[in-house]
Amino acid sequence: MVNTPEELGAWLRLVLTPGVGPESARRLLAAFGEPQAIFAQTETALCQVVNAKQAQTLRLMPDGCTDLTLGTLDWLQAANGPGRCVITLGDADYPAPLLDIPDPPLMLYAMGQTAQLATLRADQALAMVGSRNPTPQGAENARAFACSLAASGLTVVSGLALGVDGAAHEGALQGATKGQLATIAVVGTGLDRVYPRQHRELAHRIAQNGLILSEYPLGTPPLSPNFPRRNRLISGLSQATLVVEAALQSGSLITAKQALEQGRDVMAIPGSIHSAQAKGCHALIKQGAKLVESAQDVLEELRLPAPDAQQALDLPAPTQEDAPSAHDPERALLRAMGHDPVGLDALQARCGWPTAQLQAQLLELELMGQVGRLPGGLFQRMGSA
Repeated sequence: MVNTPEELGAWLRLVLTPGVGPESARRLLAAFGEPQAIFAQTETALCQVVNAKQAQTLRLMPDGCTDLTLGTLDWLQAANGPGRCVITLGDADYPAPLLDIPDPPLMLYAMGQTAQLATLRADQALAMVGSRNPTPQGAENARAFACSLAASGLTVVSGLALGVDGAAHEGALQGATKGQLATIAVVGTGLDRVYPRQHRELAHRIAQNGLILSEYPLGTPPLSPNFPRRNRLISGLSQATLVVEAALQSGSLITAKQALEQGRDVMAIPGSIHSAQAKGCHALIKQGAKLVESAQDVLEELRLPAPDAQQALDLPAPTQEDAPSAHDPERALLRAMGHDPVGLDALQARCGWPTAQLQAQLLELELMGQVGRLPGGLFQRMGSA
């Protein structure tokens, strides 16, 4: 871990130097050791490792570096709240799984149970990713799988995004035992801000019972290119990646691709053939991803024992997030149904409508051909309704 202002300032200077990317920085570190030694070199010596323009730039102090160093020191020394630290490539506490990926970050900012960073192991963690706009069933699956897998001792790794990510973090916090590293959130901003804002309270709970990690300096806003890039860390920290629900163009497929490139396994939960949110998972399964239908399937694939009380998948109570709206009851009710068969009681729990009102709306959708009635008192959306 970074221990002195001089050390922190040198690392930040290396990271912030324009035109010197991660690959060049790693070459410089391999050649000269610590960043302070890099900046003590002559331009001629630097040219033996990087090009002339980079060597010239390395001799200059990047704009804002001093202010960022002071601000980071203030952040590290904050007395209240969860633990905070900055870890650099080569530190003894640097997470070992990230040393195995092609592009490990030069610096990692951590908040939460930072004492557990040094003992992080890929075989104790599972990445869970999926749609930012999941079906109700997809969100329930994410929570339930994460809860069961955390109860089995796994750390659930995700990206704190809306939808599946948030549900996975919630489930892991619910299922983990006291003292366990429940979940890791890898974010695409500086750790002095929470994105999205809706997850401020969730981020606070993760910091109490898990870790929030970022490779981006404090003050970094939620820039679009940062999120696909951070996905390599989500998969890199984990022995496998589970895609819960994803469309064909979902960013979750980027995480799955990076997992494969890192030599990690990929698993996917299938969904309805009528749901656009399941097509990404189906594509992964066609390409060889392991099809899983329960948390037990995941544990068997990872060759881990299941806890006695959690042999089957138990879905937690759904939230009211997708409750039918008075402004557009038909569309909202269809969304609450999802694309899988659902019983009247489960649907009523999702939407919160009185039984008579719900039955009347279902009958109307049946007459419109948008909902079908199945044996056993189940209902299902028809086609792409």
